[in-house]
Amino acid sequence: MQLLHLDSSVLGAASVSRQLSAEIVARHQTLHPGIRVVVRDLAADPALHLSSAHMAAFHGAPTDDATITADLLKGNAYMDELVASDILVIGAPMYNLSIPTPLKAWIDRIAVAGTTFRYTATGPEGLLKNKKAFIASARGGVYSAGSPAAALEHQESYLIGLLAFLGVVDVTVVRAEGLATGPQAKDAAISRAFADIAAISA
Repeated sequence: MQLLHLDSSVLGAASVSRQLSAEIVARHQTLHPGIRVVVRDLAADPALHLSSAHMAAFHGAPTDDATITADLLKGNAYMDELVASDILVIGAPMYNLSIPTPLKAWIDRIAVAGTTFRYTATGPEGLLKNKKAFIASARGGVYSAGSPAAALEHQESYLIGLLAFLGVVDVTVVRAEGLATGPQAKDAAISRAFADIAAISA
């Protein structure tokens, strides 16, 4: 069994999403002794954003640009890691109502028609079957359903929709929100999230 652990926060040790994702991984290591964990720190080592050079290479054009070649190989590794993994843990803070750009760059490399999804006569079909995903969500404000700002939430909803598009429908969100509303609120949100993680079962 393999678990792919992605982090995307730029805050390092101060990141709540990193704390949560690490705890989720530790929980799975307890539940599945011997599980192989593959780690990708997307903030520390991000892929380039897609360019015309990438698109040309995707369509078979040769490239002599060493930077683009290395980045294409990184994208191939992203895909191989995802396809080989049974569990996906995504550390995803909210940045400006959405996800960090390094996480979007990762998505742009693994959302590939014919590999992770395909178009059919009845619509798109996800090809990543029988995988579980856990989203470690952290955000400064409160955007959960029923809150005044819920309509501005394009972080968790985007990831859930994207994963479903790729065929990953077993998705658990572990959320700590309201982190910027005061120290007590932050501590309480993190405590609730850790309790949710402790309740994760095999």
